[in-house]
Amino acid sequence: MQYEDLIATAPEERVRLITLNRPAVRNALRTHTLAEIAAVLDEAADDPNTGAVVITGSEKYFAAGADLHEMADKGPIELLTDPRPKLWKRIAAFPKPLIAAVSGYAFGAGCELVMHADIVIASESARFGVPEINLGIIPGAGGTQRLARVVGKSRAMQMVLSGEPIDGATALQCGLASEVQPPAETLQRAITLARTIAAKAPLALRTAKEAVLLAEEAPLSAALNAERTAFVVLAASQDRQEGISAFLEKRPARFQGR
Repeated sequence: MQYEDLIATAPEERVRLITLNRPAVRNALRTHTLAEIAAVLDEAADDPNTGAVVITGSEKYFAAGADLHEMADKGPIELLTDPRPKLWKRIAAFPKPLIAAVSGYAFGAGCELVMHADIVIASESARFGVPEINLGIIPGAGGTQRLARVVGKSRAMQMVLSGEPIDGATALQCGLASEVQPPAETLQRAITLARTIAAKAPLALRTAKEAVLLAEEAPLSAALNAERTAFVVLAASQDRQEGISAFLEKRPARFQGR
């Protein structure tokens, strides 16, 4: 399909790539952009030939924030009925691995989009920030809650209250990113990692993602029970039998998602 605000490609087998493409506004995320991202992810979720998705911007900017031209004139009633929260929920509900390859600025809604990813590969040029305080507002798409859960209270408070960004090395140190790469290698590293992940058993991938995300939301005892239940359920899958057989026979596994 052709999209207006992004480019959707398949650079590797079982891997989809979403490239934000609004260069005139530094990839600012308007409602239409979020709708297109959600549409690609919905399609990828239903596609058995897609195992993982990478989302990226340009080398200069991942996404500079929300589109303020779209948001400036909206009052409380318009914001109450704004479709954006539902679009963010669709993005958050994507059941397969989502990897963000981030170069340049990821500010405001761009940083919130990064935090919807499961793995973040940051460029040495990356800058992460939630500068909404400079506009007299606060983050509105999970920026305070997800950030505090990822980087801890003190770092989140500093970023939210000052509006000052952090670089890729600091993002790695505080857990917002899992790797830092040279700018020219960031996207390819994310695609290579996505290819590796997409080759794993689909049911196990989905279940593993759910289990790790549950660690942020549930008490430890409940999360451990959920993990054990998922572990037991996967014992009934053909992929589990194939994985064990392949290991014992010293051959690559051929997972079918069953």
